[in-house]
Amino acid sequence: MAAPRKIFVLDTSVILYDHNALNNFQEHDVAIPIQVLEELDNLKGGNETRNFEARSFIRLIDQMSKQKLINQWVNLKGQMKGKFKVILSNKPRLNDAEEIFGNAKYDHQIINAALTLMEENPDKKVVLVSKDICLRLKAKALNLLAEDYETGKIKNVEELYTGKTVRNDTPAPLVDALKDKTAVTVENLTLNHTGANQFYILKHQRKKVNAFYHKATHTLVPVPSEPVFHIKPRNPEQAFALHALTNPAIRLVSIQGNAGTGKTLLALASALEQRKNYRQIYITRPIIPLSNKEIGFLPGDAKSKTDPFLAPIWDNIRFIKEQYADDEKMLKKIDELIANEKIEIAPLAFIRGRTLTKIFFIVDEAQNLTPHEIKTIISRAGEHTKIVFTGDIYQIDTPYLDAESNGLSYLIENVKNHPLYAHITLQKGERSELANLANDLL
Repeated sequence: MAAPRKIFVLDTSVILYDHNALNNFQEHDVAIPIQVLEELDNLKGGNETRNFEARSFIRLIDQMSKQKLINQWVNLKGQMKGKFKVILSNKPRLNDAEEIFGNAKYDHQIINAALTLMEENPDKKVVLVSKDICLRLKAKALNLLAEDYETGKIKNVEELYTGKTVRNDTPAPLVDALKDKTAVTVENLTLNHTGANQFYILKHQRKKVNAFYHKATHTLVPVPSEPVFHIKPRNPEQAFALHALTNPAIRLVSIQGNAGTGKTLLALASALEQRKNYRQIYITRPIIPLSNKEIGFLPGDAKSKTDPFLAPIWDNIRFIKEQYADDEKMLKKIDELIANEKIEIAPLAFIRGRTLTKIFFIVDEAQNLTPHEIKTIISRAGEHTKIVFTGDIYQIDTPYLDAESNGLSYLIENVKNHPLYAHITLQKGERSELANLANDLL
């Protein structure tokens, strides 16, 4: 017997996360309160991802409204799809959210719209879907079922792909060959790798070697612990990261790890080491604390307003320059690269609409991006471009993302089997013993 159809009510946060969300509920019906359209109307202007999502959803609804009035149930296109409508009424007979929580927020009107729909359809299960935890809690307090939007979420994030495998039973001849810096074809050797390209710590008794398996060539190559642009890896994972960052066959890299593990520094050093191979080095990060409105309260031009939020990148640039304190020629060269915009550091919003051709593109704090933003950035890659995402999936600064739903987790899980991609998770902090104390004990 088929399960009864449900009615899912979507709030604004779901639409801003995925404008195509209404098509992801299989045979069930989907509804949005009219207040959601009003909030989307207020967000349709601008160049941020949420503005794009708002505009895309409005266009989608406009296409549907050409067929039929959308305050009535309209069939969604596609087999095994339910129906869609816009909820106009928002005054339930019982449990009026505006009376209980106040009428100053659209959130309470959205809850009321779902409660009204529940009263009108006593034979169906009505579920409010929201990325807003507080909204879900308020709904549940009024006996309204509420849940997070699950599409795109990564299950068992604790088991997320790390890019590294430790193998203790490696045949001795293989370890010896790799120690002699020889690439070894291993097409018939079982390595138990979970991604297309995989890093290994291979051990045989007391012998140990770091290696990289490249799927396209079915070869294992040794991974040295050599410095890159005077930045020497302090642990095997950092050596793996530098190998992926400097490997021309790998065009997409992600580095995940706690604060102080060296993610951004390694990416910057690798970019500078390969500066002659790229037209430009572009380093960016999403500016979370500032919206278009709030940025106006800071003095100066756009650069002056955004520089405080890009300070961690400048800190890494200064650290790299300190490694060349006795080399005035290189110090001058780095300054020239910045002055001539061969190295450009800018907020992520500034690259919208650009095609990234022959660019070493570093996106810092990528855990604060949605899956759609990650996809949009990669889709802008032109010929001979390398894209690097760095971040910590457990340090999210945006209200509607978490370790399971952020773009960095989405990328790691969904691209791990592609031969152009490599990932490594950095686990050991190298900033200082004091920083490690904070990460480990507090």
